[in-house]
Amino acid sequence: MPENDIDIVYEQIWRGGYADVQNATTEQMQVYYQSYIDNYLIADAVNDEGISDTAAFKRFLRSCAALIGNLVNFNTLAESAGISVPTAKKWTSVLQDMDVIYLLEPYSNNELQRLTKTPKLYFCDTGLCAYLTRWLTKDSLREGAASGHFYENYVVMELVKNYAYAKSSAILSFYRDSNAKEIDVFVEENGRIHPLGIKKSANPDKREIKKYSVLSKTTVETGNGGIICMYPKPFPIDRMNCYIPSNLI
Repeated sequence: MPENDIDIVYEQIWRGGYADVQNATTEQMQVYYQSYIDNYLIADAVNDEGISDTAAFKRFLRSCAALIGNLVNFNTLAESAGISVPTAKKWTSVLQDMDVIYLLEPYSNNELQRLTKTPKLYFCDTGLCAYLTRWLTKDSLREGAASGHFYENYVVMELVKNYAYAKSSAILSFYRDSNAKEIDVFVEENGRIHPLGIKKSANPDKREIKKYSVLSKTTVETGNGGIICMYPKPFPIDRMNCYIPSNLI
């Protein structure tokens, strides 16, 4: 297993998962992603979805990329793209169907009050998202203002992919209440919820796991959890939680 190295992680985040960009130069990557947008995404939007305003659709795509790791806000997306809110909702569904974006649904439980009902937005490929938001090098992305959101996006999509191919199915969600208390991911599997935080840090604050106590207010059984981060190796925080290196997911 390779070392949990932040340079390697952000190289993966910046390049994304498409085979054609793995050994490409920066210039070749720019050409590839622009061609991908024009010849695949826009073409499918026009031919399959009947979208005629391609300029607005491109603006909408960039607006989505700018909001990764955040709650979906259709008003913001509509205003940024210069379209109506109903159109923003429709185009969000289009991008979902095209596997461009992924919406992580909020956890729902009648035993807990004031939970958000709004999903969080992620990109299925972080390389495409980095291109759309103009992060032209892995170093500028790693040091930039969106660094933590891209790391979170990367981790969430790795979890999505891993559970898609796992022998046992799991439901992924996130927790957020009206007091802005948030737990990045709930993995619901075999009747248990495994709470997970996501932190770019190599030494995240272990007090983060105190938020997991919200599950004690429910009848749902809590399983092992922890904080997915840049810690070099798995390390226990308490008897139920540990630091989980992101290269192990």
